Amino acid sequence: MKSTLIPAADEEEGAALVPPPAAGAAPCKVVDDDNAAVGVERQSSSSSSSPARTKKTWWWTALVSPTRGAVGMVIGGLVVLAMLVGTTWIDLDASFLPGNSHGSISRRGRHPPRRHRSSPLVPIPFSCGNSSSTPQCRRGMPPPSPTPEQPTAPPPSCPDYFRHIHSDLERWRVSGITREAVERAQPKAAFRLTVVSGRAYVETYHRAFQTRDVFTQWGILQLLARYPGRVPDVDVMFNLEDMPEFRAADYPDPATAPPLFRYCKDGSSLEVLWPDWSFWGWSEVNIRPWAPLVEEVGEENTRLPWQDREPYAFWKGNPYVSEARRDLFRCNNDSAAGKEWNARLFKQDWDAAIRNGFKDSNLAKQCRYRYMIYVQGRSWSVSEKYILACDSPMLAIDTPFRDFFSRGLVAGKHYWPIDPANKCRAVKFAVDWGNSHPAQARRIGQEGSGFAREEMSMDYVYDYMLHVLKQYAALLRYTPTVPEKAVELCPESMACPAQGRDREFMMQSRERYVATYEPCTLPPPFTAEEVTRMAAREEDVRRKVAKMEGR
Repeated sequence: MKSTLIPAADEEEGAALVPPPAAGAAPCKVVDDDNAAVGVERQSSSSSSSPARTKKTWWWTALVSPTRGAVGMVIGGLVVLAMLVGTTWIDLDASFLPGNSHGSISRRGRHPPRRHRSSPLVPIPFSCGNSSSTPQCRRGMPPPSPTPEQPTAPPPSCPDYFRHIHSDLERWRVSGITREAVERAQPKAAFRLTVVSGRAYVETYHRAFQTRDVFTQWGILQLLARYPGRVPDVDVMFNLEDMPEFRAADYPDPATAPPLFRYCKDGSSLEVLWPDWSFWGWSEVNIRPWAPLVEEVGEENTRLPWQDREPYAFWKGNPYVSEARRDLFRCNNDSAAGKEWNARLFKQDWDAAIRNGFKDSNLAKQCRYRYMIYVQGRSWSVSEKYILACDSPMLAIDTPFRDFFSRGLVAGKHYWPIDPANKCRAVKFAVDWGNSHPAQARRIGQEGSGFAREEMSMDYVYDYMLHVLKQYAALLRYTPTVPEKAVELCPESMACPAQGRDREFMMQSRERYVATYEPCTLPPPFTAEEVTRMAAREEDVRRKVAKMEGR
């Protein structure tokens, strides 16, 4: 019997979850997965970009979040100390770390817990009613924005990666964004989102891969419910695929550049970044929404401390989506050939995973190794946040592709950089070094997982979305109106008719209470001096790692 998971020949790209293609199959575009998923879709003729087009890595071509001033002073002090005493950098035991191995781990202030606030909780209404028909969205204006409570302290400053919002929108800072520019992005968009008076309307252009569109739109509805009356009127085109579509060099006139929201970009692309769908759940591969999943990962981390984990580097997933992943498997352990690269690499058993609904692919259970490898998929990979959360140092193979939060990761602090041209030796060295310097290695793991839990908490994910839309709306040179073919969406119209994991994950990720407090404070744009300093810092870390490796 033919599997219903395999799309018919005339279906849109990304129609369904399928195993890797058999030999001799038609050319395919393979969509990125996380540690436990795979998807295949037909090659789109519009995808002209390739990882090979961008020779410089992300840390050079894209802005990188600056290290805090105190951290920079510590690093500078260590460098001066090394020069004074004539000590090599290797003897400093990873001096690129922020402070010594006995210092405290960097932590960011969070929004105060709801139970510590003085104002009463304001529930977000939600009801499917008793009817079997799809509930209609409530008529009338949305509830007014509640008066923010008088804070005992100002809201926290947003994480540094929020500063890239300014650079994403810099292209239109002078000219503004016209309706014509927005509609110029339509050929590359899966759907058009219009928010008018706090209500969301969507015009769909083509099917998205799996439920990327469903959970992206669900996340937008949660933002509107969380911050009623505070989301501005906007008109946005959303692309839900893997590869960047618009290159800055192709639009010398900023006024003609099409603004397109999407999940990732590289240093030469124009897109405005937005959180990917999996923050609200990936039902096809049984990956829970980010908030409950990161808590589960934290519990597993406590059960299996770092020192008790397997002393190797781990990766599991779909190697067929990119050459970078296929090449990684050269680094697998080969006892017969006498090769030990300290890597334990596993291909997903697709048939078994599909049969049991990916029940044995719980990401929280994969933090059993002291080191976790991150390698790009077709472009970026949603797996990065799950890898970061493991409390194990992330060995990140350099890639030009970044999503909204990874632009805030700092080499040597949140992860150990791996040269893609020398990945096997680099992974082996990183593992050997970390096992010999457990305090420093564990610190990198803790910094990474702290970033994942705190700076990527759903509070900050929603604040990022709100700030992007506010900055974007300020550049619009027209008043958004509801497109003729658009359909209104609300939580009830999406969740009530949903079934299975789609419904389960929507309920798990549904916002229950209105945010009666202010979002985090958006930091200013990067200065030219900061950009230069950040690029130099990232280059210096990689130079030192190469020296340690003997390159």
